[in-house]
Amino acid sequence: MTEPGTRTQARSWRRPFFTIWTGQQISLVGSQVAQFALVWWLTTTTGSATVLASATLVALVPQIALGPIAGALVDRWDRRRVMIVADVLIALVSLGLAVVFLAGRMQVWHVYLVVLARSLGSAFHWPAMAASTSLLVPKDQLSRIAGLNQIMNGGLNIVSPAIGAFLISIMPLSGVMFVDAGTAMAGILPLFFIPIPKPPRAEVREKLSVWKDLQEGFRYVRAWPALVLLIAIALLIKLALTPAFSLLPLLVKNHFHGGPAQLGAFEAIFGVGVIAGGVLLGAWGGFRRKIKTIQGGVLILGVGITALAFAPGNVLLAGLACLFAMGFAIPMIDGPFLAILQATVAPEIQGRVFGVAGSLLSLSSPLGLVLAGPLSDRLGLSVWYAAAGVLSLLLGAFGFLIPTLRRIEEGSQALASSGDSVDGAALGAAPVGAGVGDEAPGGLD
Repeated sequence: MTEPGTRTQARSWRRPFFTIWTGQQISLVGSQVAQFALVWWLTTTTGSATVLASATLVALVPQIALGPIAGALVDRWDRRRVMIVADVLIALVSLGLAVVFLAGRMQVWHVYLVVLARSLGSAFHWPAMAASTSLLVPKDQLSRIAGLNQIMNGGLNIVSPAIGAFLISIMPLSGVMFVDAGTAMAGILPLFFIPIPKPPRAEVREKLSVWKDLQEGFRYVRAWPALVLLIAIALLIKLALTPAFSLLPLLVKNHFHGGPAQLGAFEAIFGVGVIAGGVLLGAWGGFRRKIKTIQGGVLILGVGITALAFAPGNVLLAGLACLFAMGFAIPMIDGPFLAILQATVAPEIQGRVFGVAGSLLSLSSPLGLVLAGPLSDRLGLSVWYAAAGVLSLLLGAFGFLIPTLRRIEEGSQALASSGDSVDGAALGAAPVGAGVGDEAPGGLD
């Protein structure tokens, strides 16, 4: 029988957390619908792989340049206020773009500017929300919340493209941006009324410099060789994967001869795959050594991308099957990584580690985008997808051969108990999910 105190404790964290979480999910729907509309506008207006790759590159700049700084500041500031300001900024730029479109002055560089501003807000919002989760949720429930987030990410990939395709068929781009600004309010309002606990020793942070905070974040990541190695593998995968997702609208339009409905179907089936993978992972739990599940997911991802490169253009179902496999692989990669790392992170270091790890994981994506746009315009999209798939297959197999990587879980336990700390705090790692599934199909995220 459950003790009354246990039931009271469960209610005490679930109500505030899920109120904030639900508002954020509604806001994410609006953001992904707006992203879908912007990507399709660029695709139909320019028809250029270079333009799509450049837009995604613009979105990555704040993540790379500001990630560690944003994480350090999040550890110092009120995380609730950080999320409010970031959400308000994103809503305002959506409203601004709507006004520009209504005035008939919409140009490609306007989309670049909006993408840059939205990414700037996300650079602060993501570490603030990620670091707040472990303060609101009991440690023994973090894995369940991670699994729920995986399922919801898949659900968003199903719902958002369908809504986006419907909205752009009945209203101009300005209307979609107004919808985005409206849904942002659902994410902002709960934050005005629900407090988020502050991490312990927050006062001490005020006495240290931001540069000191950054050094601590980098020192933590560097102190875990297996994590460094896993980040390096993720960097190579993202070198190929980020452009593959960013160029998907052109693949649908030029190779499969589809329109917004077909692009929506591709993104939706990707979401179905994410949900299927998340459900299986939740029921099965993965291999005893979670790194095996991660590497297996990378192999499945490689198979899906390689098959997509050679899928016949007149067989839409073949492309959909490939996207399903790619989506299915994402929870197998992100979920176990999160389960290994999130429970060990100390609340007072989370923002810095999230920011540092996120910035490191994004370093190779710009190079991939710089190469992918011109090469795809010249050689064709299939060449890049084939290269991305083969690289993922090789890295997935390579990971099984490295003893350090196979023992990453032992390394996390040793690090947490060895006394390596930041100002005496036991350190953990950022729930960055290996960074492989961060980009939704369509890019600009």
